[in-house]
Amino acid sequence: MNVMNRGIGTAISAILLAQGLKIATYKVTKGKWDWKPFFQTGGMPSSHSAGVSALATYTALETGKHSVETALAVVFGVIVMYDAQGIRRHTGEIARLVNDLDEDIELLSGHYPDLFHARRDVELNELLGHQPVEVGGGAALGIVLGLIGYFSGKK
Repeated sequence: MNVMNRGIGTAISAILLAQGLKIATYKVTKGKWDWKPFFQTGGMPSSHSAGVSALATYTALETGKHSVETALAVVFGVIVMYDAQGIRRHTGEIARLVNDLDEDIELLSGHYPDLFHARRDVELNELLGHQPVEVGGGAALGIVLGLIGYFSGKK
């Protein structure tokens, strides 16, 4: 007896695998192993894209490409991926600028004693969204896992 809906299991598996791959991506780009990327947003591949693509692929295969369920999964997926590489990415870029500005004001306040600046204890999170290639990578991973999820459930 299945405890979880196969579509949900496929999508969650895609999200977890994508998050796990971020550890390997970090190793390749930074040269050291670190578990932190597993728990962070942003990075390659996009787990948002992987999850919604896996769900949409699985749903299309399970219910047919003309079903309402497939339409919902695809539209939901497009919105999530657009948001991940659009609004959330720009928010991360703004956070980076604010963090840099805070550092610049800190430096200036050292040269001008009359300029008061209270340094922030915690920087804003800069890894909020994804570059388009990260969204594409997550989508490709999700499609593959959606196919695997669907065909592994067939007898």
